Amino acid sequence: MASDGDPRVLFVMNLVLSAAFASVLVWGLSYLDLATFTLRTVAGYGLVVFVVTYVAVLR
Repeated sequence: MASDGDPRVLFVMNLVLSAAFASVLVWGLSYLDLATFTLRTVAGYGLVVFVVTYVAVLR
């Protein structure tokens, strides 16, 4: 019998990995002078990545 795991762990893991990915993405964009590296920008991109991966997993 396969287990899907604890949804709380998956939620937190998605949150942490989305934030890390968004940080790297915004850092790269700020290096190219395409965006500013601020907490608000990282949080915005992190939220977008989080929602997209969450919807993709539920599908």
